[in-house]
Amino acid sequence: MKWALISVWDKRGIVELARALAGHGVGILSSGGTGRLLREAGIGFTEVAAYTGSPEMMDGRVKTLHPRVHGGLLGRRGIDDPAMSEHGIHPIDLLVANLYPFEDMSATISDLAELTEYIDIGGPAMIRAAAKNFRNVAVVTSPADYGQVLDALAAGGFSQEQRFELAKKAFALTAAYDAAISNHFQRIGRDLPEIFSIQVRNGRRLRYGENPHQKGAVFGETGIAAAVPLQGKEMSYNNYLDLHAAAGLIREFDEPATVIVKHNNPCGVAVGNHVLEAYVRARDVDPVSAYGSVVAVNREVGLPLAEEICSTFVEVLAAPSFTPDALEAMERKENMRVLVLPGPVSGPEFRTIDGGLLLQETPPYREHWKVITDRDATPDELTALTLAWKVCKHTRSNTIIFADRQRTLGIGAGQMSRVDAAKIAIDKSLFSLVGSVVASDAFLPFPDTLEIAAAAGATALIQPGGSIRDAEVIAAANTLSMAMIFTGVRYFRH
Repeated sequence: MKWALISVWDKRGIVELARALAGHGVGILSSGGTGRLLREAGIGFTEVAAYTGSPEMMDGRVKTLHPRVHGGLLGRRGIDDPAMSEHGIHPIDLLVANLYPFEDMSATISDLAELTEYIDIGGPAMIRAAAKNFRNVAVVTSPADYGQVLDALAAGGFSQEQRFELAKKAFALTAAYDAAISNHFQRIGRDLPEIFSIQVRNGRRLRYGENPHQKGAVFGETGIAAAVPLQGKEMSYNNYLDLHAAAGLIREFDEPATVIVKHNNPCGVAVGNHVLEAYVRARDVDPVSAYGSVVAVNREVGLPLAEEICSTFVEVLAAPSFTPDALEAMERKENMRVLVLPGPVSGPEFRTIDGGLLLQETPPYREHWKVITDRDATPDELTALTLAWKVCKHTRSNTIIFADRQRTLGIGAGQMSRVDAAKIAIDKSLFSLVGSVVASDAFLPFPDTLEIAAAAGATALIQPGGSIRDAEVIAAANTLSMAMIFTGVRYFRH
């Protein structure tokens, strides 16, 4: 390693790295702010402008865009040596570079002319050049990898494998950088972009996909996608899907609550004075379905709850935190994954379809609850309707939810007919539905679903409203003395 070019925006650790390079006799090229920092630290280097014979110009826009720089990065050893010698080009063995923080600045700078000054040109060009020539050049784009440089200095250089791994990181960086710029520009003047670029990191292979004959992986550095067990088996493809569903629903509750999910749908949801009470209530809504489920709670798991959960088979348990004795008690359940429940991550939602993606965003909105029947809901009914509506939002369509003040009583999910969803919810219930309430994720096109619910004992119903037959449904509710609320917001979930 004879020559290194250092040009970084993020200057963490750069002085120490440069000092180590200089100590091993490596010549350093640098410019701009990086050069000033090295000069202040007393580290000798060659100014890029002095090396190229071309001054830095245009307020720093042009510094490294020169054949003597890019020739040094792209020159193939043993092939391009004559051309390099003819034009006075030094082979550059190491590039240490990172980029102007466009994405961070785009969150705070609204003026486009000001923001475009944070679009790095020379940096990506050098990084791509070095990465293309990885057989001869090592490219380091993160302070986290400076340790590799120190190891290489001690070992006499980078191996081919190390240079290739660094090149992969480099191309990922420039791809993400260009994607951030493109996405920002695509948003200007549009509610939704015409082109959207995505890069996800932290990929981990799973044992298989939804089924053993399918391959699977998970990608992501935040939220559910980044969650890994504190103890227990590795997460599966389906575990991640169910945990995502459970997390979305448990975040609806402020009071102690438990959500139990099976095959991407809640099978039991309950609240209580404490989380143990909520868990037992939720499990007992449908104990058969709760077997082998994903459980999410919104309070710390202590020893009593841990022992109760261990009394049956649970695939995944997620909570904000766990007491040490709870973790110790759950260790005997070797197959149960135990995770810290991560906070929500904002951003668009994506789903794949044949040939492309669906993108969805949820802007801020408000429901407008309105009583549209002769009878208003009682306080107890209103509490139960609130719980049922929360669950409805996170259950596959068509869905009908029966509930009381403390728990779901019957869940009919993923049906083509709303009437069938109501019948399934009634059939699944292990409790009396007399005095219960009902939630429907979309409007009732006919009175039949309401009449079936009333016959089962329900006294109040909540739905979005908006059917051309709303008047018929309202009339039926009044005839049956049911209270009915329209929310004005539909929650289809496909």
